[in-house]
Amino acid sequence: MTSRERIRAAIHHEPTDRVPIDVGGTRQSGMAAVASARLKRHLGIGLDRPVRVFDLFQMLAEIDPVVGDRLGNDCVGLHRRSVAFGISNEDWKRFTFPDGFEAEVPGGFNPRRGPGGELTIWREGVAVGEMPAGGFYFDRLEKNPGALHPDLDAWEAPRLTDFELAHAAREAARLESTTDKAIIAVLGPPYELFHGLGQGGFDHWMMTFASEPDYVRRLYRKLTDAWIENLEAFHGAVGDRIHVLQVCDDFGTQRAPFLSVRAFRELVMPAYRRGLDWVHRRTPWKVMLHSDGALGPLLPSIVEMGVDILNPVQTSAVGMEPARLVRDYGGRLVFWGGSCDPQGTLTGGTPAQVAAEARANLEHFTRYPGYVFASIHNIQANVPPENIVALFETALGFHQRDGVE
Repeated sequence: MTSRERIRAAIHHEPTDRVPIDVGGTRQSGMAAVASARLKRHLGIGLDRPVRVFDLFQMLAEIDPVVGDRLGNDCVGLHRRSVAFGISNEDWKRFTFPDGFEAEVPGGFNPRRGPGGELTIWREGVAVGEMPAGGFYFDRLEKNPGALHPDLDAWEAPRLTDFELAHAAREAARLESTTDKAIIAVLGPPYELFHGLGQGGFDHWMMTFASEPDYVRRLYRKLTDAWIENLEAFHGAVGDRIHVLQVCDDFGTQRAPFLSVRAFRELVMPAYRRGLDWVHRRTPWKVMLHSDGALGPLLPSIVEMGVDILNPVQTSAVGMEPARLVRDYGGRLVFWGGSCDPQGTLTGGTPAQVAAEARANLEHFTRYPGYVFASIHNIQANVPPENIVALFETALGFHQRDGVE
């Protein structure tokens, strides 16, 4: 099987020749730039090319194709031209960070170095991001002006521009013709329905969410109208070249959902269902929901509203044990992730411990066709390269079950 065929089979719950693998196909299944550089040195490959940082917010690396192939990667992401802080990913240049780490960054990345060693990104005279001295990432400083409680008679959600659509069309064509990988694209509502309006004031948004249901419904109607318009334009640009459409909205803490099942079904679910119904009626795309945390009580509704694939499958969260998930949703949901606890074993364990945990999770998730192996969110800067190799080599060497026992 080619990579594209392997992912296509998995998302349709069909058998594959080996476990499908995602390394960097999304901005939640990638690798920090520092970890990527260490991995390249450890493997002794791709050393003629510097690590390229395509997501300055998370300091994520583009996965070098030779590294991706070494780890068994089957996916690529169709990313926006400007992924973070409004900086276009073009005109690449070398940049040395305060700790001596050197990487390629977009030409528009020109942070100010502060007296304490911090780096600050400015846009139009406003500080929008800062990396503290000794830090690995940029913290967002920007707010969403007017997005906390907009006047719905005057406010409009953003639509995709012609420039953005032309970029998506070019990238989809390029990725289809130059790789054999499955293509993943992100296009959720203009703001995450549950979280997006909380940027710059999540506490205020939560009060609105809890106390003004009629306002929330009207807002979600406007957001979903814009989303469907964007979906139609996006489909016109990329056609059937993409295979997975990702939407992102975190509904869970590590112990329980942020909201009740009733609130989810009455407010959030109808809006998402409108958009996902459009996707399933008009395209062959499968829908991936990225939502961290303990989603157990919400999963029946998530399946009902049209989600095909769940990511990142945070197995350490309450109620997200692989055996339980497979028992209740095997054959109905594609599980994408669920490999090894990133907050514990992957970072602090030995390669043998990483392999053992990944193998145990694989035993559960491969009981049904329909599983893609990936890190549980991005591999962080402090993960040892030996553990990264152990993680993906375990998947590459795993012999899948023939079916449900």
